[in-house]
Amino acid sequence: MAAQDFLVELGTEELPPKALKTLSSAFTQGICSGLKEAGIAFESCQAFASPRRLALRIIALESAQQDQRVERKGPAIQAAYDADGNPTKAAEGFARSCGVTVAELETLEQGKGAWLVYRSIQQGQPVTELLPDIIDKTLSRLPIPKRMRWGSSRTEFVRPVHWLVMLYGDLVVDCELLGIRSGRTTQGHRFHYNKPITIHSPRSYDQQLRDTGYVSANFDERQNLIKDQIIAVAASISGSAVIDPALLDEVTGLVEWPVALLGNFDEDFLQIPSESLVSSMKEHQKYFHLVDEKGALLPNFITICNIESKDPSQVISGNEKVIRPRLADAKFFYDTDLKTSLEDKRQRLKPVVFQAKLGSLYAKTERIGAIAAHIADSINIDVHNARRAGELCKADLNSEMVLEFADLQGTMGQYYAQHDGEHSDVCQAQFEQYLPRFAGDQLPESLTGCCVSLADKLDTLVGIFGIGQPPTGNRDPFALRRATLGVLRIIVEKELALDLRPLLHHCVESYQQTGTRLPLNLSVDNTVDTFVDSIIDFMLERFRAHYQAEGIPVEVFLAVRALSPSSPLDFNQRVQAVEHFRSLEPAQALAAANKRVSNILAKATGDVQGQIIDQSLLVESAEKILFSAITDKQQEILPLLSNANYQQVLESLASLKEPVDKFFDSVLVNADDQAVRSNRYALLKQLRNLFLQVADISLL
Repeated sequence: MAAQDFLVELGTEELPPKALKTLSSAFTQGICSGLKEAGIAFESCQAFASPRRLALRIIALESAQQDQRVERKGPAIQAAYDADGNPTKAAEGFARSCGVTVAELETLEQGKGAWLVYRSIQQGQPVTELLPDIIDKTLSRLPIPKRMRWGSSRTEFVRPVHWLVMLYGDLVVDCELLGIRSGRTTQGHRFHYNKPITIHSPRSYDQQLRDTGYVSANFDERQNLIKDQIIAVAASISGSAVIDPALLDEVTGLVEWPVALLGNFDEDFLQIPSESLVSSMKEHQKYFHLVDEKGALLPNFITICNIESKDPSQVISGNEKVIRPRLADAKFFYDTDLKTSLEDKRQRLKPVVFQAKLGSLYAKTERIGAIAAHIADSINIDVHNARRAGELCKADLNSEMVLEFADLQGTMGQYYAQHDGEHSDVCQAQFEQYLPRFAGDQLPESLTGCCVSLADKLDTLVGIFGIGQPPTGNRDPFALRRATLGVLRIIVEKELALDLRPLLHHCVESYQQTGTRLPLNLSVDNTVDTFVDSIIDFMLERFRAHYQAEGIPVEVFLAVRALSPSSPLDFNQRVQAVEHFRSLEPAQALAAANKRVSNILAKATGDVQGQIIDQSLLVESAEKILFSAITDKQQEILPLLSNANYQQVLESLASLKEPVDKFFDSVLVNADDQAVRSNRYALLKQLRNLFLQVADISLL
């Protein structure tokens, strides 16, 4: 079948730069998926995206769908004809639905039966007839949060659309999309070549735009060009540019013909925290900052222009004039903030509401300080520093700098604490309280920082659960899932022997001490214990996705979850031990045996749990051997359990496979004699209890 290259380009007003990469990916995937669903083959595809266009080139796209054989099975022959051989209503109805007569139907014989069947060839549609609908559906499904209309048209898209190019080979695919008629004319750069460009063929598209229109249409090529220019410009002054991937994506979405220029600012601004300068340059002006070989900020920046100026010095001067007042504002905010201490700023948090039912931010810092001190005492570090760090942790939210640059919360708190002469651990904890901020983010380095981070997150969890607003579905306005994963990661990766249950009870008490009794509407059925248990259940359930991401099967998680250990570190140690146990040869047999024991005991009558084994009732050799093996293992694993060495415990218990197998092969558990039967139940209970000290391996 003949194949030609295909090109589609949608020309628009400037698209949102942060969304450009996502829009391009969805545009490409939607069209390619639509072609595959229609059964139209192609060799490859290449996406293009710039501020004013979304485009896709498909190489060697077949000209039409493949012809398809159609076969419809009708009524059985016995039901299709009467005794005289005349077609029945069933046969005539089937033929009519196929658009033929009964005589044109064929017979299909399968096994011992035969049926009427309709066979035909369905001609494949030309690709030029299918493409408009495929592209239209793709455009309607693009991830656009808010669509807009323009002019008097009712058409909606992310930005006003001005032109549409659709070429199959050398021919225009005639159609109308988003109110625009297709053609072969695109537009060049808004300033360098603001003229129409006639595209000769899909293959020449990007070269024509680049050579004639001053447009680098390929997103990845344009991004690499920007990166290379930044590195070269930075090297010209013996500096290194800090290239943030998100900023690089955004800048790539802002320009069609990138040109990197070097600017400067007054060295006096370097006296204020570098983070505030970087935030101002990056967030407001989209500049890349530079550092020296020691990582110290240089008084320079790199801006990416969308024009190749005949006088770059004018462009540089303009950018320097723009950034100067921004940096001057940052310096003013910083100098103003230094006039009051963090403690004074904290006092001003009293009228600031944390949550309507949970009091002020000041009250929250009181609780965080108390909880952090409690955690510090539990892990044997300085309690005073933890309490002080917790009390000051939200004070910088009242600073002029953070009110202007919200992303500097915690960072500025660290600087202000250092200025106030606070202990180094207290200063560091001001920044570390927010860690980890997202999945895979760094954890607090200091233990004081860990205490404050844990206290802050646990306080929020208890408070929001206490007012009856836990996460539901996709709604999680207080980011409790992220906070929970942060708590679990800190405790596990820092190897902190902390139990969630007493910690959460302490959080509830801290709320009561600051005037809020939780949970609200406390009832008989909802005691503080059950309230705390509900939070623990929520938190431990976050482990499921965490372990799945690590490739640990869900049944391993469930085997440990069945015991509900409330210490995250202990939970993780058990999971790792069970995962190792799965690799041992006896694992599956012992898991099956435990499941069998569980089923037997579930049907047992009487109190098996507390029954003492009567050795005189052990009459079979296999049960005597099993009893002896269990007794030995009970003594052997005691020191291992006391050290939480669960892996060695399970390795030790793996040797029970042989006596367990022999027991089930030769011993009738449900003996006729009641005493013997109960004694064997008790023996199996002891066997199961050995494993339950680590996990319920019957779930493996």
